[in-house]
Amino acid sequence: MEVFSRGRLSSVLLHRAKLVLSASPRASFFSSLPESAAAPLSLSTRTKTPLEKQFEVWIDRLRPGFTAGDVDSALQAQSDPDLALDIFRWSSHHRGYRHSAAVYQTMLRISISGRRFQQVEALIDEILAGACSDADLPLYNLIVRFCCSRKHLFSRAFDVFKKMQRSSCRPSVETYSMLLSALVGRFSKPSVSFVYLHAIRSLARQMKASGVIPDTYAMNLIIKAYCKCLEMDDAVRIYREMGLYGCEPNQYTYGYLAKGFCEKGRTEDGLGFFREMREKELVPTKSVYMVLVCSLAMEGRFLEAIGILRDMLGNSVIPDLLTYRTLLESLCREGKANEAFQLLEELRSSEGAMDQKTYSNLLDGLRWLCQ
Repeated sequence: MEVFSRGRLSSVLLHRAKLVLSASPRASFFSSLPESAAAPLSLSTRTKTPLEKQFEVWIDRLRPGFTAGDVDSALQAQSDPDLALDIFRWSSHHRGYRHSAAVYQTMLRISISGRRFQQVEALIDEILAGACSDADLPLYNLIVRFCCSRKHLFSRAFDVFKKMQRSSCRPSVETYSMLLSALVGRFSKPSVSFVYLHAIRSLARQMKASGVIPDTYAMNLIIKAYCKCLEMDDAVRIYREMGLYGCEPNQYTYGYLAKGFCEKGRTEDGLGFFREMREKELVPTKSVYMVLVCSLAMEGRFLEAIGILRDMLGNSVIPDLLTYRTLLESLCREGKANEAFQLLEELRSSEGAMDQKTYSNLLDGLRWLCQ
C-alpha cells in the first residue's frame, strides 16, 4: 500500500491522523502509514494516488486561520465520503479550531448518503460526548432521525431526546414526530403494541407539557396508535383536540378512525367518519375502502357495501380478491345468488375493475357456493 507524503505535515501529525482515522469504513490513505515512519519519503520514490492529490488540493485551499465555514464549504464540495472524512479529521487537529454544529451536520449527511454507517455512529458518539459545544436543533434532529431509521439504535434515539430535554436545545415537533413514528412502526402483536402505546401516551404528554404545539402529522400518529390498539374512545378524543391546535384533519385522520371502528366492530361509527371524509372530497386509501366494504357485507348491509365499492372504483382504487370474494359470497349466503352473479358481471364489464384471472376465480367460487 502506498504511503501518503506531504512536506508540510509532520510525521507526528500524520501518525495522530492515522490513529483517528483507523475506524474509517474504507481504508484511508492515512491508515497506510507504518508505525516506524519518522519522516516523509522523498517525492521521487513514489507516485501519489488520486485521493492523495485531491486531499492536497483541498487542504491547500484551507489557509492558516481557516474557519468552520471554510471547512463546511470544503466538505460540501466532496463527492467522495472518505475524502470528506479525511479533510474533516485533518482540520480538527489545528490549534484554535473546533468543528461547529454545521460542520458536524454536513459530515453526518455525507456519511449517511455514502452509507458509511459505522462512521456515522462514531461521529454521533463524539457529539454526544461533548465534542460539539454548539450542538443545535437541526443537528440533534438529524441524529434522532438516523437512530430511528436503524433498528439497533432505536433506544439511542430516546437517549438523544433526553439529552435534548436537559440542554437548552429543547425537542421540537419534528423531534416528537420522529419518535412517535418510530414507536408506531414497532406495533405488531397486541401485547407488544400496548407496551409501545404506553410510550406514545407518555411522549404525547411530554410534548404538550413542554409547550410544543403538535401539527396534523404528529396528531395523526397518536390517533393511528390508538386505532391500531382499538382504543377508539382515546382516538376520538385526540381527533377532537386537533382544532385546539389549529390542525386540520386529512384523509389519514379519517381513514385511521374509519378503519379502527370497523375493526372494533363499530361499523356505523366507521361509516360516519368515511362519510365525513367524502363530504370534504378526501379520498380514502385502499385499505380503508376494503375494510368498509367487508365490514358492511358481513353485516348484510349490501347496498351500502356496493355503494362504497363503486365509489372506490370511481376513484381508480381497485379492490383485492378478498374484498370481492367477501362481498359476493356474503350475498350468496344471504340467499341473494342472482344479485351476486349480476354484480360480478357488472364488475367484469367495468374497465379496470378486475382481470380475467380474478373474474374466473370469483366465478368458480360462486358456482361452488351456490351448488
